[in-house]
Amino acid sequence: MKGVVYRDTHEKAWRHLVDLQAQVRDHVAVLGLLLIIDEAEGYAFLRSRPDDEGDYDGLPRLIPRRSLSFHVSLLLALLRKRLAEFDARGAETRLMLSRSQIVEMLALFLPDGSNEARLVNQVDAHINKVVELGFLRRVTGQDDLFEVRRILKAFVDGQWLAGLEEGLASYMGEMSGNTEETQ
Repeated sequence: MKGVVYRDTHEKAWRHLVDLQAQVRDHVAVLGLLLIIDEAEGYAFLRSRPDDEGDYDGLPRLIPRRSLSFHVSLLLALLRKRLAEFDARGAETRLMLSRSQIVEMLALFLPDGSNEARLVNQVDAHINKVVELGFLRRVTGQDDLFEVRRILKAFVDGQWLAGLEEGLASYMGEMSGNTEETQ
């Protein structure tokens, strides 16, 4: 399992994984990994065991941690919020967003500039990174339409959002401190 297994795109692997999940959990536990299966949302993935579990001291980290830029983290938080709002409405199962909707969401948090083309290029780079991470998927045949993948709910949870909020607060504190020094 390298990456995420989705029920809708990996049907055979999904069936095997659900049927053999106890054996898979035992197998990956030896490697210091946890199997996470969300049958309701239709995805499964491996996660490193928390560092506070002492039985796995000294094992190398098999799943790398990725440091995200501020704007990519912000985009993930905005997408998660949009997904929660979409789920609250309960009409459909797949959240689809156009590139222009994503640009509009993120543009509110980017510095004002006169060069709109540069702004769109920056947002496109952030979108591409989120696609690369697997939280957005381009809709086949429509390059400007994206599906927000439900795996986002597993990674952007309340704890992650609280950490982002703390980071934003310290960032805002530094920014306000810097402006006072220059005055």
